[in-house]
Amino acid sequence: MSATATTPASLRKTPLNATHRAHRAKMVDFGGWDMPVEYSGLIAEHMAVRTGVGLFDVSHMGEIQLRGPEALDAVQSFTMNDASKLAEGQAQYSALLTPQGTFIDDILVHKLGANDYLLVVNAGTCEKDFAWIKQQSQRFHCHANDYSKYYSQLAIQGPRAIDVLRRLTSVNLAAMRNYWFAWGTVCGVGNVLISRTGYTGEDGFEIYIPSDEATSARVWSEVLEAGAEFGILPCGLGARNTLRLEAAMPLYGHEIDDQTNVLEAGLERFCKLDKPEFVGKAALVALRDSGGARRKLIGLEMMERGIGRDGYRVLDTTGAAIGVVTSGSPAPFLKKNIALAYVPVENSAVGTELAVEVRSTAVKAKVVALPFYRRAAASR
Repeated sequence: MSATATTPASLRKTPLNATHRAHRAKMVDFGGWDMPVEYSGLIAEHMAVRTGVGLFDVSHMGEIQLRGPEALDAVQSFTMNDASKLAEGQAQYSALLTPQGTFIDDILVHKLGANDYLLVVNAGTCEKDFAWIKQQSQRFHCHANDYSKYYSQLAIQGPRAIDVLRRLTSVNLAAMRNYWFAWGTVCGVGNVLISRTGYTGEDGFEIYIPSDEATSARVWSEVLEAGAEFGILPCGLGARNTLRLEAAMPLYGHEIDDQTNVLEAGLERFCKLDKPEFVGKAALVALRDSGGARRKLIGLEMMERGIGRDGYRVLDTTGAAIGVVTSGSPAPFLKKNIALAYVPVENSAVGTELAVEVRSTAVKAKVVALPFYRRAAASR
């Protein structure tokens, strides 16, 4: 879809939609949202985040708040990580699971206060997640509210993100550790949640501002102005996808879904089976005790010309199909063609030679350690 095309009435729009279109972003249908896939180009945007700083509109994400004297008990009952370990002002990666230990969604849990939690969920699953959370929390003395429409969320990502945001807030960003957050004034807007989180594999921040169009557009513009010295680029979801792939961060509907369990996805470090009962725990304990997952998420590096795209078959050295690529593309920073795929555990060791079927041709690949890319220590 061109930047000047009329937005289909059925597509949802973030408060920055007019801004994206006015600046000729390439817009696409992303899970029912009219979103920018790129501005100046995917590679340029990807490299800006890896080497400098980029700005993303992620206002399509959902924000669900649980508040009440038993809010922690509720969160503990339906998320896989241990929210009791959170201090006020701290966030954690977690997930909502089915009773079978598969994924409803992966989420971020923020502890706002002793009885107050903010759950940030994926855009395409927000309604489903909210319904599940409301159902699961009914037996606890707390209430859940979907506040998604009240927030615009901007992600300032890259090694120079801290330098940009310092110009726009008096909050001590250097003191904020990864996966912690604070409240402060940004661009003259008060009571903004500033979180040192992101989905790019780089250092960076996500800010939650009022969702009115005027405020959203002004803050977007002022972030870009503040970052001009550092080569900031507005970025689309195309670069966000290649950045998270280099960092081997899972994407719902690709690496994780309601048919994929936590152990095979390799996310057991975030799943605290030693905490009290939660939805999905019994199934995962039984799977662990019976020998573990039968398949495993692996990283593949293509050894011959060819790109292992989503859905392509993975082959063993005999040519037998043993798995499927969940995400694959060229890696702009690494300058390699990479992919994530599920294969049987016996084919998952680093160094194993496999192949990906690319347009009926077996293209050689090898299993490599994950993540493909790991950033240097965060700036201070």
